[in-house]
Amino acid sequence: MKKQIGQTKDVGFQFGIRKTISGSTEDIWDYLFSPKGLKIWLGELETEFELKKGFRTKNGVEGYVRLVKPNSHIRINWKRKDWTNLSTLQMRLITNKEKTTISFHQEKLGDSKQREEVKNYWSDILDKLTTELTKEARH
Repeated sequence: MKKQIGQTKDVGFQFGIRKTISGSTEDIWDYLFSPKGLKIWLGELETEFELKKGFRTKNGVEGYVRLVKPNSHIRINWKRKDWTNLSTLQMRLITNKEKTTISFHQEKLGDSKQREEVKNYWSDILDKLTTELTKEARH
């Protein structure tokens, strides 16, 4: 049987996307974890977003914060309300002189349909983040 795009040998399907923008890793990290930034990429929280704790957003995403390395990356369990499976999401910031690359990588997706869902979701999120971070940099 031929593998589909994004299909892995062991962890279902995966998807990754990244975008490089102007700004220091520290400034971008601070923005991503500010109430404004969290609302864009994670959603409006109904619970606290803390290491080794579960979280839930008003739009029905829930998960568990597994790892936080400030100014570098986080790893969380992530599940949409209509999913039966739990995926793993890693967000990473990669420094490149005066620019920073924001990377989202999601694995343990149930099928190609979920992969397509998160592809569209994270593409939109990165566009929104780029717009907002560009505005922030001008102020």
